[in-house]
Amino acid sequence: MIWTTQTGRFATIFYTEGTARVQSFPSRNTARRSAARALTCGVTATGLALGAALGLAACTPDPQPTSTPSSVVVQPGRPGEGATTVAPDDYAGAPDEGSWNQADAAFVTGMIEHHLQALEITALAPDRAGSDAVRSFAERVTAAQGPEVHALASWLQARDLAVPEGAQDAGGTGPRAPDGAGHDHGDGTAGMLSDEQLAALEAASGPEFDRLFLEGMIQHHEGALAMVDVVLVEGEDLFANEMAAETAAGQGGEIDRMRDLLAAL
Repeated sequence: MIWTTQTGRFATIFYTEGTARVQSFPSRNTARRSAARALTCGVTATGLALGAALGLAACTPDPQPTSTPSSVVVQPGRPGEGATTVAPDDYAGAPDEGSWNQADAAFVTGMIEHHLQALEITALAPDRAGSDAVRSFAERVTAAQGPEVHALASWLQARDLAVPEGAQDAGGTGPRAPDGAGHDHGDGTAGMLSDEQLAALEAASGPEFDRLFLEGMIQHHEGALAMVDVVLVEGEDLFANEMAAETAAGQGGEIDRMRDLLAAL
């Protein structure tokens, strides 16, 4: 501000940016003083608002980092099962290629014995069955399980494991189990028919054979499914698990078919 004299009085002149000069007196400057005061207050209010905004921004805490889900491992299921997810620390890794355990060997050996008895039973059907449907069913079982015996025996031979004596036609150089070893009908393998049941089948014909055949094969197939349940849980060999999955699907459907045939007798 600058001091000047006007008619013997001191006056204070204010210079406000963007406005004309304003004297503190006389009274003629009232309007100008009001305008200057309004401008000054407006600037002051704006500054306060800006400062408050900056203060709020400065006081606002930084956002918390967003947590990301931990990584997971997709673990394929066994044949017929879906995949699951496990934590990396819980993943044991895939079994070594070609790895197998006792559950696999027991399943393959037992399934050979199971198939051999099924082939023994179906061989009775052409001369004894009274129903064409039963005879046709027996032919399909023979066509499916004969080649499977060879594949199962080859698996044992490749691992230098004993092959049941009845599968000697499979070839190979693996050691053979003694004749009759592990082939105790009704005891050694789930669902196997007893010697008495086999003798009754051999002596029957016509509708009686059809009934005994279907009842015996349903029992036989249900035993195979029980064996499948064990190896799918305890085994680790890919071939054994694939064979188990195919057995579950194929023989499960055949059980339904045989029940229908039995009900129609």
